[in-house]
Amino acid sequence: MLKDLLQRNRSYRRFAQEVLIAEDQLRELVALTRLCGAAANLQPLRYLLSVEPQRNSRIFRHLGWAGYLKDWAGPVEGERPSAYIVVLGDTTISENFGCDLGIAAQTLLLGAVEQGLGGCMIASMQKQKLREEFDIPTRFEILLVIALGKPVEQVRLVDKEPAGDIKYWRDSAGVHYVPKRTLDHLILPWPEDLV
Repeated sequence: MLKDLLQRNRSYRRFAQEVLIAEDQLRELVALTRLCGAAANLQPLRYLLSVEPQRNSRIFRHLGWAGYLKDWAGPVEGERPSAYIVVLGDTTISENFGCDLGIAAQTLLLGAVEQGLGGCMIASMQKQKLREEFDIPTRFEILLVIALGKPVEQVRLVDKEPAGDIKYWRDSAGVHYVPKRTLDHLILPWPEDLV
């Protein structure tokens, strides 16, 4: 059921690094994105796949992990992702990747959940250093890195209080809490009905 997949699809940042992911699993995830809609059907997204520990380590050092957790530098060795998908936009096809990127990223992560994995979309990165590290041609805009693995952390959704903060936090046991706005906060009345 879609609701169940969405509830299990959290931004996981700690993984069982020893649980390896095969490149074929990543290929299956990217194959799902072929089924998605694309603006003007241009299909400008491209993907770099990494399951090799040495390459993963090289990717890892260019990523930011959790902006709201100021005292946490990211997962320690042993809790790092087992795989990455680097999402690129081919600028010879389009200069705008917004809607395609969101659809593809969510599809990749929902597919990962179906495989018993979890992941995290990472937009906080040193793009130029990542480009230089892997000689990524300039025609490809680096859009997002999806970190993947077998999650070892609990992530819980909680309703955001009306005056509460949207920042996620961890308790002393390491459980990660994510405040979500309530449905009544998301749905607005039509202005003409307020008269």
